Amino acid sequence: MRVISESHLGAVLAGLPGRPRVVAGGNFAAPRGALAVLDEAAAEYRLFMLNAQGDLPERDGVDLESPFVGAGMRGKANLRYFPSRLSLVPNLLKGPLPPDVVIVQTSTPRDGTVSLGIEVNILPAAVEAVRARGGIVIAQLNPRMPHTFGDAVMTVDEIDYAIESDEPLASPVPRPPGDVAREIGGRVAALVPERGTLQLGIGAVPDAVLASLLDRRGLGIWSEMFSDGVLALEKAGALDPGTPITASFAFGGEELYDWADRNERVRMLRTEKTNDPSLIARRPRLVSVNSALQVDLYAQANANRVRGVIYSGFGGQTDFVVGALHSPGGLAVIALPSWHPKADVSTVIPRLSGPVTSFQHSFIVSEQGTATIWGRDAVSQAQQIVDRVAHPAARDALREEGRELGFPLH
Repeated sequence: MRVISESHLGAVLAGLPGRPRVVAGGNFAAPRGALAVLDEAAAEYRLFMLNAQGDLPERDGVDLESPFVGAGMRGKANLRYFPSRLSLVPNLLKGPLPPDVVIVQTSTPRDGTVSLGIEVNILPAAVEAVRARGGIVIAQLNPRMPHTFGDAVMTVDEIDYAIESDEPLASPVPRPPGDVAREIGGRVAALVPERGTLQLGIGAVPDAVLASLLDRRGLGIWSEMFSDGVLALEKAGALDPGTPITASFAFGGEELYDWADRNERVRMLRTEKTNDPSLIARRPRLVSVNSALQVDLYAQANANRVRGVIYSGFGGQTDFVVGALHSPGGLAVIALPSWHPKADVSTVIPRLSGPVTSFQHSFIVSEQGTATIWGRDAVSQAQQIVDRVAHPAARDALREEGRELGFPLH
């Protein structure tokens, strides 16, 4: 690893031939300084990130690429969306979308190693793919990046160039759960068995579920990500002290990052492990809790498109729904508000008009109630979704449209 100046890095990146594909750390661990150097130095490039946040270039010569679209790419004209389960994204990088450059943000070196910290995810696979084809690995060394263990650890020999940076890590804007999210959180928490293992997605509802479990004991975490709510469980004594907190990335506040730093309880693994349905299924009583934008009377969930336009992507939902259903005593839960306040529409609709993110769940939960899906016939599923999940203002229309679809609803 050669530590160089930003101007020297600019010269390196300016010398890249053609239209290179650059894979960079996403979520709230993006190497902002190095990416700014890239955009200044390279007239044309392709930028591949997961759940990218903040401002990203929207100009001629730059393609933004992602299988999971974050706020930084959402709605951009230069976005190319690649549908993929999160567990399979490493195969994209080792196959049809090979990287020429990988840029990561890491901790500072110690004993010949650095750590990817809060963003492991697809980055180990990206580094392997780029090194296999003679590409470049660049690190932005930040003393504020927590040193986490597991697959987060890299040797300095795996890095070609590094620049130094000392800047606070980004955090999501705190959004305390409202009354609806808290009601849903309580209903979902009631489904979690004793000594259950939790996977939770992103958003107010999963956060509210965690807040409703503070009085439990012996819980485990096996998830693609974790946030401040997991630290709250740890402080409350709700987590099993003998079980590692296993995830692939994390984001939250400074306290969470400080807690994760050199914490042997936190095990950060690459996506191929955390999101492998066969490994998920080995965890007994694994409860997968994910949100959706819409559900329909066929018990299908849409979590990735709004009015036909990509909003996010499959993420890990498909991986964890399958894994949880095969876990002994496991459950796959979809949780969502019954009504979308901004759009002023029901989130329960007769039939999804676009791609389905996931299907065949154990339960669908809203603030109105809980619909039992697994083990019920299709008519019973639809009836429970109308009666227990849908907003009262939408139920009559859903019953009528459901009958037109062949469900004898009453």
